[in-house]
Amino acid sequence: MVDAVVVGAGPNGLAAAVTLARAGLRVEVVERNDTIGGGARTAELTLPGFRHDVCSAVHPMALQSEFFRAFRLEDRIELRLPEVQYGHPLDGGRAGIAHRDLAETAASLGADGPAFHHLMAPLSRNADQVADFATDALLHVPRHPLTVARFGLRALEQGTRAWNARFREDVAPAMVTGVAAHSIQHVPSLSTAAAALSLGSYAHARGWPVPIGGSQAIVDALAADLLAHGGTIETGRDVTSLGDLTPAKAVLFDTSVPGMLRIAGTQIPTPRRGALRRFRFGNAAAKVDFALSGPIPWENEQLRKAGTVHIGGTRAEIAEAEGAVARGQHAERPYVLGSEPTVVDPTRAPAGKHVFWAYAHVPAGSDVDQTEAVTRQIERFAPGFRDVVLHSSSRTAVQMAEYNPNFERGDIAAGAASFWQLVKRPVLSSDPWRMGGGMYLASQSAAPGPGVHGMAGWHAAKSALRHTFGLPADVDLAPED
Repeated sequence: MVDAVVVGAGPNGLAAAVTLARAGLRVEVVERNDTIGGGARTAELTLPGFRHDVCSAVHPMALQSEFFRAFRLEDRIELRLPEVQYGHPLDGGRAGIAHRDLAETAASLGADGPAFHHLMAPLSRNADQVADFATDALLHVPRHPLTVARFGLRALEQGTRAWNARFREDVAPAMVTGVAAHSIQHVPSLSTAAAALSLGSYAHARGWPVPIGGSQAIVDALAADLLAHGGTIETGRDVTSLGDLTPAKAVLFDTSVPGMLRIAGTQIPTPRRGALRRFRFGNAAAKVDFALSGPIPWENEQLRKAGTVHIGGTRAEIAEAEGAVARGQHAERPYVLGSEPTVVDPTRAPAGKHVFWAYAHVPAGSDVDQTEAVTRQIERFAPGFRDVVLHSSSRTAVQMAEYNPNFERGDIAAGAASFWQLVKRPVLSSDPWRMGGGMYLASQSAAPGPGVHGMAGWHAAKSALRHTFGLPADVDLAPED
């Protein structure tokens, strides 16, 4: 018998396991795949020597997450900031360029510079406070009400048809929309506005870092700490019922909601089960990875310094594309979220070569290969891109779900990131991780939702420490000297 079993070895599951092991508990992690990492793995997907991130690539929360700051992730692995945090190409060689310095960013935006600065400055100055409420259950009394009020007013503006009121040109609003579209929802909406404001504020605070060696470095650091504190990890072990698990006082699920229900069944109390069955999934992503003979020949040369690029054109074009996906259609010009990590991490490819990672937003359950659609979108802003492509690898939305069952029908957020479902993720509660009967949901299907931040696992573990073990929830996570 152990004290706790964690089902799933993604970033959230490992964050939960580390927290419990640091509290002195006996912890076992079981993972269905042969390797750990879930949505944060790195592998050769195209050609030998080219290392691609299998799911997540750039990590806005790696420096901003309260869990990772307590864990002191930046002291354990190398996180490198690109010169340009994100870029947004537009036709005619124009581009929005987001530097870490907000004033420098605003100065490049012409007539809309002051408006963009006014939108983001109060949030980027208080990015830790933004992260504090954005990465907790939304049903609680905020510790920083003034920052929450400023955030809320801006979300009401950018989440409604009033979103263009402050802007006169097209670059600044396109930049905001490019960040908003990370959440794979129709725009404008309150949830996409919240994504734009929170992620945007992090870009101008601590920045959007790239882990040297790939996203796997984050997972490996978590696993090493768990093993150092007595925890165990078993891979290649599929769990179909609680009977497949070692007896434990607490079970924490780094799975989707349906995955947890399939395993736990009637052991989850009836009121919770009813609410969990109403959990909904959203639109999907299809992935394309490229091995390149050289850097992408962006028409705007400043984009060649960007770790992240939002490819979709103007605000209106992105809204049209995301609207088509929400209606169950494939956009002719899809929104593409891209990253060229070799801009700052040459270890990902042979000397002089590069890798490019891309997600295209598609309807849930799509089995359409997006390689050509993504290539056309990149070529639109980087003429000659096809000439530097050595090889590519793709996964449709259906194949994304086959790789990771948490991504039901290709929903990489493991549940629609709509406003209401962020409030009740997965249930309406100030402790939405606690399922009852010693069971806890520790995945991105629980608050605060999608992203590599470890926060859902950390919150679930702290809830288990309080309710199942009667132990203090404040656990020292810092590396030993």
